[in-house]
Amino acid sequence: MKTCYYETLQVSRDADGEEIKKAYRKMAMQYHPDRNPDDPEAEERFKACAEAYEVLRDPEKRRLYDAYGHDGLKQRTGFNGFGGVEDIFSAFGDIFDGFFGFGGRPSRRGGPQRGHDLRYDLELTLEEAARGKEATFTAGREVRCEQCGGLGQAGGKPPRVCPTCGGHGQVMRSQGFFRIATTCPDCRGAGSKIDDPCPACGGRGRVYHEKQLTVKAPAGIEHGQRLRMRGEGEAGLLGGEPGDLYVQIHIPPHKVFEREGAHLFRELEISMFQAALGGMVLVETLVDGPQELKISPGAQHGDVLRLKGMGMPNLRDQRRGDLMVRLITRTPTHLSKRQRELLEEAAALGDKQAAPQPEAVAESGGERKKRRIFGLK
Repeated sequence: MKTCYYETLQVSRDADGEEIKKAYRKMAMQYHPDRNPDDPEAEERFKACAEAYEVLRDPEKRRLYDAYGHDGLKQRTGFNGFGGVEDIFSAFGDIFDGFFGFGGRPSRRGGPQRGHDLRYDLELTLEEAARGKEATFTAGREVRCEQCGGLGQAGGKPPRVCPTCGGHGQVMRSQGFFRIATTCPDCRGAGSKIDDPCPACGGRGRVYHEKQLTVKAPAGIEHGQRLRMRGEGEAGLLGGEPGDLYVQIHIPPHKVFEREGAHLFRELEISMFQAALGGMVLVETLVDGPQELKISPGAQHGDVLRLKGMGMPNLRDQRRGDLMVRLITRTPTHLSKRQRELLEEAAALGDKQAAPQPEAVAESGGERKKRRIFGLK
């Protein structure tokens, strides 16, 4: 479960943008990967702080988070954090300039930049996973501003090359014997300057937009797998290509069936009489309705019977697995007088059949001679 973004940055809910930025800068420096090498816990805290800052610094995302929480924000914007630390350095490189002798791991340059990938969580029942499902959902994301063509400049004019970094998005700084590349403080890594911001997007080149999307989950898909929707992520900057949208599949446990790959498992209660006598019973399957299952006489508690081809489709070739049925023998707790009499009679017959028989002893020739002398038969 995710921690409250305000608690993550240790700020109050009415904190302004400057307080939030200051708090993030402090915690980002504390958990910076270069300061905590080979410490996965610090890296996770570093990512969590960046996720919180990304939401709370953006007025629209913060409004949605305050109103609907983590799940509501994710459903309405598709935002689910950063994929890795490089994405964080790319987004907030200027935050780290001048601290502790390390910067933002230069990875961003002037010119077009690809948009961020987004994630959407889709929950399916086991039945829907077996049949396949076409799901329609609404995804909110940053898309290219049509008014300026994503360039951020009014009228779609190309922005001016940043005079400080010459369009590279980075400048070199000297610290002792070292030269470190840091994000350009003038253009913040964009490599260009916008003199006349587009009124529709405020010079960002992107605007928030919600779109209905349809995804086809194929039959046999498994919990934890994800589907890629190319180009449905956030729009790129300065004309860069958009990111992708990844649909994460969640399949909650079923109350009857368990799944192992393409095979399904379930339990079936039978009476002790059915176990002893055998016969045909009906078994409810996942998607094929009731099916006949033959129980052999003398079936034991825990025996596993197989219904071929009644399992899940294999995602690769759509060949179906089997349904394994484990027998659970139920002993009756309330018997009628006649049932008790019949069971007692059956038990008595069983005891007689099981009684030990006299062993036959082979006689020697001397024994037979003695029996003739004494007239014994």
